[in-house]
Amino acid sequence: MFFMSLKYDLHSHSTASDGSWCPEELVKMAGRQQVDVLALTDHDTTAGITEAMQAAASQGLKFIPGVEISVSWRKQTVHIVGLNIDPSCKLLQQGLEKLRGFRDWRAEEIGRKLEKSGVNNALEGARAYAKGSLITRTHFAHYLVEKGLAKDVRDVFKKFLIRNKPGHVAGQWADLDQAVGWIRSAGGQAVIAHPARYRMTSTKLKKLISDFVECGGECIEVVSSSHSRDERHIMAGFARTYGLHASCGSDYHGPENPWVHLGKFADFPEGCTPVWESERWKAPTEISVLR
Repeated sequence: MFFMSLKYDLHSHSTASDGSWCPEELVKMAGRQQVDVLALTDHDTTAGITEAMQAAASQGLKFIPGVEISVSWRKQTVHIVGLNIDPSCKLLQQGLEKLRGFRDWRAEEIGRKLEKSGVNNALEGARAYAKGSLITRTHFAHYLVEKGLAKDVRDVFKKFLIRNKPGHVAGQWADLDQAVGWIRSAGGQAVIAHPARYRMTSTKLKKLISDFVECGGECIEVVSSSHSRDERHIMAGFARTYGLHASCGSDYHGPENPWVHLGKFADFPEGCTPVWESERWKAPTEISVLR
């Protein structure tokens, strides 16, 4: 077992996308959880980075600017995290702006489809839960739970938002090579996020990893709050086989998921090389970067 001397959490979300805490509150929570190094990786936006970075600087927590990019690969949505990105990168921001444009259209389409199925005011309800500019499926889920149409967020996805359900809208996201290219152009390192969560066959997951490496991807999230012990060991094996560095993150969104805590997850299995030991890992970003 590889034990970390510092507590890293390299996957978290704020109200800039679908998290429950604003960036400053998220950083303060990380401090209370004794996280030493935190990455903010909101979905398809870097809007929360400046606020988070300032909060981290004020309390001595080391901060890594990041993003989580939505990707369409072989008719399936996967997520690619970018770590140590430069948020001012024009190519990255142009790409993210297109994805947010699709998110705006998708939210309206989900609202229309749910309305047809008998769920009234779904878009307005989701918008009330969105504390930032992005409206995500999670915001719709919170509204449907509030209306008593499902017992929790997971139940909403099963009943309403996945394929062949009334509120499903297929993703039209970035290509894999585009997402990795944007991250690399921003000086960052690309990471396959929570790979076990995609429920792919071993053959298909190997193909995803192979394509990712071919595009210039460097890391895989071995440790995630959604990974079981066996899945961590499988992902560690893939990291070794494909020469990828290992990343770790809670994928924390907020207190509504009480089984997920910032910085609280298992250590790496044996044989992993952490991303922060890679040659291209940068020192935690100083606040001057965004001035």
